[in-house]
Amino acid sequence: MTTLRQLMDEARGKLAPIYGDGETTWLLRTIMEHVKGWNQVELLLRADKEVSDFTIGRVNEAVDKLLAGEPVQYIYGDTYWYGMTLKVSPDVLIPRPETEELVDMIVKENSGNDLRVLDVCTGSGCIAVALAKSLNFPSVTGIDISDAALAVARENASDQKVKVDFRKADALNLTPADGQYDIIVSNPPYVMESEKQEMDKNVLDHEPHIALFVPDNDALKFYKAIATYSREALSDNGTLYFELNPLTADELADWMRKEGWSDVQLLPDMHSKIRFMVAKK
Repeated sequence: MTTLRQLMDEARGKLAPIYGDGETTWLLRTIMEHVKGWNQVELLLRADKEVSDFTIGRVNEAVDKLLAGEPVQYIYGDTYWYGMTLKVSPDVLIPRPETEELVDMIVKENSGNDLRVLDVCTGSGCIAVALAKSLNFPSVTGIDISDAALAVARENASDQKVKVDFRKADALNLTPADGQYDIIVSNPPYVMESEKQEMDKNVLDHEPHIALFVPDNDALKFYKAIATYSREALSDNGTLYFELNPLTADELADWMRKEGWSDVQLLPDMHSKIRFMVAKK
């Protein structure tokens, strides 16, 4: 007979040397939530009860995938982010906590009604869906070049019961638009190729490179293309929001000011890294 405690202790022994104690605890809770639907209290209450061979097999299968570097979010196809359970797949990036800060910033700074919002490089749709839920009666559009990503985004909007117009478009070749949007936001590819060696293997091996990387010699290409488009597409007094690579933030801010953007602000994330830019048309 194998008890739940024994199963968890064995899994912890395998995972902790790689993931550390804190993350291992979170991973095991996530596994048990998906395998059995048990929360932390139920895990404590059932610690000395026998678990079935089926449960043991499901847990060991997940542990093996984690040991191979597969993110738990891709193992189960979802993630908890900004108060929502969102679908994710290897076709989209896993939404990060820093991007929650970006959404918070936009919501706090935009209390008006009927705002028109564009999310460029929408991926899983996390930003677009969160803004559709959190702003006051907005009209939200999300664009991405990947059909597979757009399918995930549409599913997330449907699951969260919000209306977002998701469209296929290339962020590097957007058609000029005249004053269509009050807010344009983007978390585009911004990791330089030279940064690969410092990245976690589970990100490199499993998350979509098209959504992550830019060449070192043209690291700002998405920002410049989106900002150039936004000069026409934003309404008067419209606002552009970017999530940034701290390594290229100053260079981008200088370029934006030279291009005539006003009130260009660089802002830190929770880790005190420059992570966001806000600029007025």
